Amino acid sequence: MGERKAYPSDLTDEQWAVVGPFLDAWKARHPSVSGHQGRYSLREVLNSIFYQNRTGCQWAYLPHDLPPKSATYYYFALWRDDGTDQAIHDLLRCQAREKAGRREDPSAIILDTQSIRAANHVPAATTGKDAGKKVPGRKRGLAVDALGLIIAVVVTAASVTDTVIGVRLLDKVVEHTPTVTRAWVDAGFKHDLGIHGALLGVDVEVVKRSDTRPGFVPVAKRWVVEQVNGTLMLHRRLVREYESRPESSVSRTLWASAANLVRRLTGTSTPCWRDPA
Repeated sequence: MGERKAYPSDLTDEQWAVVGPFLDAWKARHPSVSGHQGRYSLREVLNSIFYQNRTGCQWAYLPHDLPPKSATYYYFALWRDDGTDQAIHDLLRCQAREKAGRREDPSAIILDTQSIRAANHVPAATTGKDAGKKVPGRKRGLAVDALGLIIAVVVTAASVTDTVIGVRLLDKVVEHTPTVTRAWVDAGFKHDLGIHGALLGVDVEVVKRSDTRPGFVPVAKRWVVEQVNGTLMLHRRLVREYESRPESSVSRTLWASAANLVRRLTGTSTPCWRDPA
């Protein structure tokens, strides 16, 4: 980081020791043809992505002491398109599960969707309106394990039904995590998802909300994914849909989750405005 003052979202030396080897290995596999190593370090590039994720600022408003849009977006788009963001996230997730005394891959997941309002510059062709919640924008579907670690992400127009998103999530889960044999969902996912799950070897169980107890009552199994949605909202770039491409929204979600995983692995937290100076 040189001599600049650190931002709360910056990676500490301890956190960089966890995620840095993955990016160093990526850099070794992608040497520059000219032999130039680049003006900005990959650690600073990742700091810039984490800063924008956490604050929600526009590209042009990145601080001058962080890598500019030209460098940050170059790597963000490159890692999005070649799957580096997914690979790093999954490796960190496996480490977090092992640290918690679990196997690398889970056997059960929880599915949920969340409708997000889109900014006015987001292409209309990739957005829609949630018929139930009346939210215009996109819908983010998550598959998480029992620890609240993200297994798969799908981003679609908000007009797409939960069942369709659930089918896409199950397809991604089975492709990358074939150990999963059970999935818990809410009543918004229709019977067709259960049939699709059975064809994939995944038992889909609907967990219904209790109507007999007043007030807020955490729903067994499902509360985990609700907690993940709340944690992601701490990253302001995810509060509203700003990305032109749904693939970029998926990448944003993975990087936000990766930032949470790094803190979990190192036992640290990101300072906020409530923390004393």
